[in-house]
Amino acid sequence: MRINIQLQCTECKRKNYATHKNKKNTTGRLEVKKYCPWDKKHTLHKESK
Repeated sequence: MRINIQLQCTECKRKNYATHKNKKNTTGRLEVKKYCPWDKKHTLHKESK
């Protein structure tokens, strides 16, 4: 079962990316290092509600 999620930057707190994940395989919150266009660098993005 795949669900849509938003990824939020941990530094500027903006929601930059939308993606989806498999809820059965990934039960915890997703954390990915991605590029933040406002900070102009790669930062940790966490799954937000």
